[in-house]
Amino acid sequence: MKQILPLLLSACIATSLFGAKPNFVFIYADDMGWTGTSVEMIPGDPSTKSDYYLTPNIEKLAAMGMRFSAAYAPAAMCTPSRAAVLTGKTPAEIHITTPGPGLGTNAHKLRPPTQLREFPASETSIAEALKPAGYASAYFGKWHLGQGNPGQHGFDVHDGSTSNGTPENSGADNPKDIFGINERAFAFMRENVKEGRPFYAQLFHYAVHAPTATKAESETKFEAMKKGKRHAGVPFAGMTWDFDESIGAVLEEIDSLGIADNTYVVFMSDNGGPSNARFGVQNNAPLSKGKSTLYEGGLRVPLIITGPGIAANSYSPESVTGCDLFPTFCEWAGVDVPVKIDGSSLASILSGKEKTLDRHVDSLLFHVPHYGRGPDAKPTTAIISGDLKLIRDWETNSYQLFDLSKDIGEKKDLAKVYPEKLEKLIAVMDNRLRSTNAQLPVPNPDYDPNAPLPEPRGPGGRGQGGRGGPGGGGRGGPQRGG
Repeated sequence: MKQILPLLLSACIATSLFGAKPNFVFIYADDMGWTGTSVEMIPGDPSTKSDYYLTPNIEKLAAMGMRFSAAYAPAAMCTPSRAAVLTGKTPAEIHITTPGPGLGTNAHKLRPPTQLREFPASETSIAEALKPAGYASAYFGKWHLGQGNPGQHGFDVHDGSTSNGTPENSGADNPKDIFGINERAFAFMRENVKEGRPFYAQLFHYAVHAPTATKAESETKFEAMKKGKRHAGVPFAGMTWDFDESIGAVLEEIDSLGIADNTYVVFMSDNGGPSNARFGVQNNAPLSKGKSTLYEGGLRVPLIITGPGIAANSYSPESVTGCDLFPTFCEWAGVDVPVKIDGSSLASILSGKEKTLDRHVDSLLFHVPHYGRGPDAKPTTAIISGDLKLIRDWETNSYQLFDLSKDIGEKKDLAKVYPEKLEKLIAVMDNRLRSTNAQLPVPNPDYDPNAPLPEPRGPGGRGQGGRGGPGGGGRGGPQRGG
């Protein structure tokens, strides 16, 4: 049975200058890589932004608040990342570690574990955590966490059991439901501002996930522009521009409602960009590889946060994950956090009081015991401890070690150079896997090296239904309750 989290009696950081609880708007992009915007994620380093895509409103957001150069999605795929940001727990602990069943075939050397297909009712979501503090909560856009819906997990208003499919109300002027999500969110925000009730709004977008969709005028704009060396896809650039336009509209709506001084806006992506052009024209350089792998291109993502007490145009190189957002929202709202979560609040860094986090865990854990798309998408575990990153390949039981402070592209494997550090980090990884009760792959007794590999899955995602079918697209209008 879920426990309702008690209120903290004193949490001065959770209130604005006027004493009202702050509002939260959480904007989640789908498949947007670390260099998928025109914001330098490391200020002064032009290689850390796109050389073609334009996102002036995300630039504005960065100028208003703090960008994190070493922000990580909790997973390299969308479904586990969504489960993690909702709970503050790693996907390894929740036992949701890939979209779909992820069971593998006889062509695979290992047999992946059977994971959960539904977001567990036993988990406490951020909406449920904030409810005792009087928050109204809404979830607009992509759910992709099974056949249930956000209303069964504390959200007052939501779009239903949505997935990767293109929402039914998308069209030429509303590609990927980019602007429809905004319209529903604005109605929710206006209603709660009128009632004087604090709100938590999740805008979990379908963009910039494949298949590409963009407004005609946006595509025309980028057809006329000089292409970059890393990024050159015209429709993808147009879709990115449309997505950015929606963020500008969110900022304008917050201003028009008179709540800018008391509203936090968080922008993040659910995983890194695909490195296969078939699934979106992205290039994650200077990062290595991409979506579905535990290399930097699959995990490192843009994260920008603005709101009361956050210095304009500020920057943090601290390694953080999407799991850290849950406790951050709780601290700002003045509610307690369940003891056993992975994340740590970012409030002290965002306020400028601290430069680093005093985490209660000794490393960041990323775990995928399944096979995915491409030769690098196989059972893998990674941890980040300080500047060092350790990656384990479960098929070969081999390790790679990288110093991210000097080698963001993971080009120089240090496993043989620093054997003592390697052994220490292997022990840290093993302890993290045990402490989270992580599911592990095992040898496949039916392995056949001559068996055909499964066909690559389409851009709709593993195990997805068609539009309007089970696991299909959005409903086109908000729903209330469960």
